[in-house]
Amino acid sequence: MKELMLGNKAVARGLYEAGVRFISSYPGTPSTEITEEAAKYDEIYCEWAPNEKVALEAAHGATLGGVRAASAMKHVGLNVAADPLFTISYQGLNAGLVICVADDPGMHSSQNEQDSRHYAQAAKVPMLEPSDSAEALLFAKKAFEISEQFNTPVFLKLCTRVAHSQSVVTAGERVEPAQVPYQKDPTKVMMTKNSRDGHVRVEQRTKDLIAWAETCDLNRAELGDTSLGIITSSTSYQYAREVFGENASILKLGMIWPLPEKLIRDFAAKVDRLIVLEELDPFIETHCRALGLTVEGKDRFPICGEFSPNLIRHCMGMEEPTCTSLPDEIPGRPPVMCAGCPHRGIFHLLKKLKCMVYGDIGCYTLGAVAPLNAMDLNVCMGASCSGLHGFNKAMGPEGEKKSVGVIGDSTFIHSGITGITDVAYNMSNSTVIILDNSITGMTGHQQNPTTGKNLRGEPAGKVDLEALCRALGYEHVVVTDPYDLKTTEQVIREELAYEGPSIIISRRPCVMIKGVEHKPPISVNHDKCVGCKACMQIGCPAISVVDGKVQIDRTLCIGCKVCTQLCRFGALEGTC
Repeated sequence: MKELMLGNKAVARGLYEAGVRFISSYPGTPSTEITEEAAKYDEIYCEWAPNEKVALEAAHGATLGGVRAASAMKHVGLNVAADPLFTISYQGLNAGLVICVADDPGMHSSQNEQDSRHYAQAAKVPMLEPSDSAEALLFAKKAFEISEQFNTPVFLKLCTRVAHSQSVVTAGERVEPAQVPYQKDPTKVMMTKNSRDGHVRVEQRTKDLIAWAETCDLNRAELGDTSLGIITSSTSYQYAREVFGENASILKLGMIWPLPEKLIRDFAAKVDRLIVLEELDPFIETHCRALGLTVEGKDRFPICGEFSPNLIRHCMGMEEPTCTSLPDEIPGRPPVMCAGCPHRGIFHLLKKLKCMVYGDIGCYTLGAVAPLNAMDLNVCMGASCSGLHGFNKAMGPEGEKKSVGVIGDSTFIHSGITGITDVAYNMSNSTVIILDNSITGMTGHQQNPTTGKNLRGEPAGKVDLEALCRALGYEHVVVTDPYDLKTTEQVIREELAYEGPSIIISRRPCVMIKGVEHKPPISVNHDKCVGCKACMQIGCPAISVVDGKVQIDRTLCIGCKVCTQLCRFGALEGTC
């Protein structure tokens, strides 16, 4: 049966058809839907893990138990999973293991633009790279065959355009392999001689995979006009076909690591001119140059950002199609926190108190944009806690009284716990604010260990944040409602003045969670409004000024009343 399918959904279908029985992941755009879609199949046990390291370790454990398993994450999540990855590569498996990683060229929802292909090369793990949804399904199944044939984890690498675009897929039937019996094997203990022997096996495996890549059906030469040859993969293959036409000569690489050698040399010998078309780093290009080939690549195409057909035409000096332009310039629409977002009040207060705010990764990172401008920096998941500790140790009392770290509840579980442990253990006068909105917000409302529900929404173990923080050595753990600006400001002032480590838990559920009760929208008394724009300081999209008077968008306002606490003239009156 043919179906128009999202790339991530197609991967999930491929995992299902391959007989996968265990998936552990951490949500991260653009990979999240893989696990969410897989969870719709009753035959697959799916879970959200606290972070990607735990997810990969759990998936590997499932393969040792004899069932096919997978783990999905975004490119920066692979950094977190890198520790077990490199050793699993040496140790091997008992059943197939596929690691789905989704890169984000253009950084649509990421703090960096790294290229995950380098991990495949560094960890000596094969990587497949589909160019559309049909290949996403096919390659997911093929990855398990490779995994078990060569006793290795296999990467299935997507990018935003493949993960979040749709194309036609033909679904098949599920074939579930028999569970492989577990057998004790002392050589799997990775230490001394076992590790050295493991490295030898991996190097031989790489040679075997290179030989396999020369003739496998994942890589194919499509010969046409030989005046120009294009070596490419992923979405760049689709762009190449659109720009250069069906008669172009293209070497389409579906297995991106290890790369073939003879296949590439043979293709190069058949064309007059050779270019490598790839997003981000010159990964294929570097390999071609190491083979002694003369190629064009990053000397012509950019190393940063996403490609597009028009960008490729421009770089190749080709005529670009004319586009219809609008008579008026469309104003920019930067991302903004939702109307009624519980994080807005916290950031307003931190700006008011002129705090240095060490931020973290989540939808609350939007606290950095105007008009709040309240976040100083962010690095990676959990860095707000440990980074704040280092900052305050360097700054001393000057910094301690004016600096905080902010971190979401899911991010805190992901990698904030060790950071606040560092703060408490080393007695840093640091205040960390946990922004507990009862969900994993930025990636689309996934459950996490603080919500009391699992991936399927069923009752699950729930982390008690207050008890956890106290167990880690915090005597000051205060819970506040961020909608109550006066009380929350007092709490922040008191904790900054406290001599010792402290935790503030700002608790209010995300306004977008299904079932969260909204109050009637705020009304405006235009006779009292003087147009001072004090209410605009919080940057709520439901508030605007028209003809010098405040207006409330009733379709957006959820009646949080934060703005009413900023109005000195009583113009914002609560409810209609």
